[in-house]
Amino acid sequence: MSRSKPAKTRRIKPDPIYGSFLVAKLINKAMRAGKKSAAQTQVYKALELLKQKTPAETLKLFEQALKNIRPNMEVRSRRVGGAAYQVPYPVRGVRRDALALRWLIEAARSRPNKEFHTFAEKLAIEITEAAQAEGLAVKKRVDTHRMADSNKAFAHFRW
Repeated sequence: MSRSKPAKTRRIKPDPIYGSFLVAKLINKAMRAGKKSAAQTQVYKALELLKQKTPAETLKLFEQALKNIRPNMEVRSRRVGGAAYQVPYPVRGVRRDALALRWLIEAARSRPNKEFHTFAEKLAIEITEAAQAEGLAVKKRVDTHRMADSNKAFAHFRW
């Protein structure tokens, strides 16, 4: 079933402190149960921790981390003649950012609570590692690319 019209994209406002749309999206993704101010506090604390630990500009470091997490290819399931194939597809721009932010938040949340106490500390560590092309979020991207690469044989099922 396809849509009659393309879905309208909502414009979000840039965040008040950094003036960045990416930080605003990160806050929205980190939000749980509609508690935006709590998510905002944690994300800003994480960015503050980054500012203390690294001499580089915080926003540049965050953008570098996202650049290292963004996937180029992904696999989608496609049924052909009763069999389901994992078909590799290129990832479009908006979805790349959405996946990168989602993987960053998931990686930060999945870190053990023993070493780091707050979500802000976990997020700061994950952003730092992602900027150096390490960490769980970058591993997720590598795994996704590997999956797409190993299923190249089914690329002819794409369209």
